[in-house]
Amino acid sequence: MMSVLELIAEGAPPARFEELLATARRGKVSDRALAELDRAVRLASSARALIGHAQQREAGLAALVDTAHDLTLVHDMETLLHETTRRARRLLNIDMAYIGLRDADDARRASTIRAAEGETTSRSVGLRTAAEFGLGGLVQQTRAPAWSPDYLADGDLPHSAEIDDVVRAEGLHAILAVPLGHGTRVFGTLYAADRKVRHFTPDEISLLRSLGRLAGVAIERARLLEETRAEVTELELDTSRARSSLDEQRRGEAAYIRLIDLVLDGCDPGTLAEAAAAELSGTLVVRDCVGRTVVVTGTPPDLDEDDILRWTYDAHAAGRPVPMSAGGWVAPVTAGGENLGAALLIPDEPLTDGFGVRLLQLAARAVALILLLQRTATVAHDRIRDELFEELLGDIGPRPRQLVSRAHRLGIAVDEPHVVIVARPEGGPQGRADAWASSYAHRLSGLAKRRDGCLTLLVPGEDALAAATSAAAELTPLVGSPVTVGAAGPVSGPDRVSRAHREALSCLEALTELGNTGCVATPQQMGFLGVLLSETHGVDDYVESVIGPVLDYDTHRFTELARTLDAYFASSASPTRAASDLHVHPNTVSRRLERITELLGADWQNPERALEIQLALRLHRTRRTLRHRQAAPGGQGGAEDPGSRKGWGPGGQADSLHP
Repeated sequence: MMSVLELIAEGAPPARFEELLATARRGKVSDRALAELDRAVRLASSARALIGHAQQREAGLAALVDTAHDLTLVHDMETLLHETTRRARRLLNIDMAYIGLRDADDARRASTIRAAEGETTSRSVGLRTAAEFGLGGLVQQTRAPAWSPDYLADGDLPHSAEIDDVVRAEGLHAILAVPLGHGTRVFGTLYAADRKVRHFTPDEISLLRSLGRLAGVAIERARLLEETRAEVTELELDTSRARSSLDEQRRGEAAYIRLIDLVLDGCDPGTLAEAAAAELSGTLVVRDCVGRTVVVTGTPPDLDEDDILRWTYDAHAAGRPVPMSAGGWVAPVTAGGENLGAALLIPDEPLTDGFGVRLLQLAARAVALILLLQRTATVAHDRIRDELFEELLGDIGPRPRQLVSRAHRLGIAVDEPHVVIVARPEGGPQGRADAWASSYAHRLSGLAKRRDGCLTLLVPGEDALAAATSAAAELTPLVGSPVTVGAAGPVSGPDRVSRAHREALSCLEALTELGNTGCVATPQQMGFLGVLLSETHGVDDYVESVIGPVLDYDTHRFTELARTLDAYFASSASPTRAASDLHVHPNTVSRRLERITELLGADWQNPERALEIQLALRLHRTRRTLRHRQAAPGGQGGAEDPGSRKGWGPGGQADSLHP
């Protein structure tokens, strides 16, 4: 017995115990002593096993403590995951370990393998596993460990083709899975796998479960650290941006003060523009409200005038600088809502931040200030213009001469021929249209204002149609939509502007009712409707505009073209029947119709034109009859019938048979 205790004390291997038992059996030892020795050897073997198990457990716990210590030193998430899998392999002496974390933004609560140790293929990391399949699915559902000695052969597990393919590719058999979490929340799974069939002991399961708990706390800590770092980084960026913004604001304020000091010192626009261009590092062009260039610094690139106008109107409509092509910018130059012009900047380097644009806007304000100081009466001047135009469009009082004098002081010769234009853009930015109207009126020495949702202009001219067409051609591309325009005139004198405005507005409304939006019309262009719409364009004007050449020809040549036209239409456009009604040869009617074609144009028989001609003939005949009655004995006129000089005598007979 003492020999057995000595062997135990020495920590002898099992062979020494078996050797002691074999020596006793060969010697002269009693059966009783031999049985006691055998029992002692067996007890020693059990004691050794218990001691070995205790030592193994102590070593595992020591390794677990070392792992916990090491995990507290790791702060990076990826490094932490790889360290956890490496420690799991060492703790259980297994072939492969890997970690799956639940996808936070996935409604199906699937998991993705984020790290692996001991893998032989590239298919493990990145594998997404659904919440209802594999050992990981069981762990997520039960929050407890799950294992299998031979995974692919285990029919009790919820298999999936994707997981089975990876397990087969890695050659895995035994798999143990434990939850990763913090508190009551499970957010992942730690796997330990062997490439041979293996039954995991309770100690191994407990040891991996403890490692999973430690790793879960470390992962949660790393996640919080990452979020904190991200927040700190964002705060640092916000602080940096705030400092940059403050520095830019200070720089802009200092530059603005320098420019204002120049203005207050009485500098001219050229000096101010040079200083602003130096602050902005580029070429600066200052234009006034009518598009004239006031100052240029450097050599600006060639730009299309229509593009410049469009960008200028955009800037005034937006109330801030807007970009041009080739990296340039246009800033509105305004004062109290008044359009003083624009500042065009072509920077040496593209403006990629808000500071340059802000500085351009401040420079434009300084330019506005110096322009306003040079034109101290500008604001009052424009207000007087608006008041004058409103009076012209309203009912004129008994002293129109005062309005003429006031208009002359504003540079507007209202006693000379002017036309009234009423334009309505059918879309597009309203601010751009208003800026165009103000600039257009200044350019032509006229007046403009928005009235009843339309742009109303009074501009010099004797051809209302030409003026309206020109305005529509300029405004349409700027607003990017059709523009409906009504115009009337010319009129001379302040007391006739209101009437012309009513006629122009009536033409605009008539175009709208007829469905001809986007068109241009004057009372003269509206045909017989113009007689109804116009307060100045009467029956005589209408007849003269439609068949005047025929009537003049009859008067000077003593022919019957007008009577022939009347007979031709009365006979349903039959020359033969018209000749019969006129008691002339058909060839005579044909020659007269050819002459009419020369006078009225080849399209005089088109339906619309023919209707206008028939109406004019009827009005002319009615007017001639009424005047003949007044000239007859007992009538009131007593004068010669003016209609007879147009080819029809009182008796309706021909004065001449020549065509």
